[in-house]
Amino acid sequence: MDLNELWDLVRRIPPGRCTSYGALGSALPHPTTGRMVGRWMAQCPQEIPWWRVVNKKGELPVWKRDPTLADMQQQRLAEEGVLFIDDKADLAHFGWEPD
Repeated sequence: MDLNELWDLVRRIPPGRCTSYGALGSALPHPTTGRMVGRWMAQCPQEIPWWRVVNKKGELPVWKRDPTLADMQQQRLAEEGVLFIDDKADLAHFGWEPD
């Protein structure tokens, strides 16, 4: 797996939108699971908009690595206009599907 393929896909997520690890995994040239995408995202360079990737429920599982990351992610998404319902990104209105 060339991680640059994943980074390129994450760069395409528009500001104010978010997508799931699983959607990214399915859209890769060699599809994989959301779990693997999550592991790779842990290595994401800071210039990649990592905060636009959430789990399929809109939750922010980065808190498992560092609780401050989830706060930062929610703040960045909110600054871009993404609304949260019960601490979950509203994917029905702000979700993005890679093609």
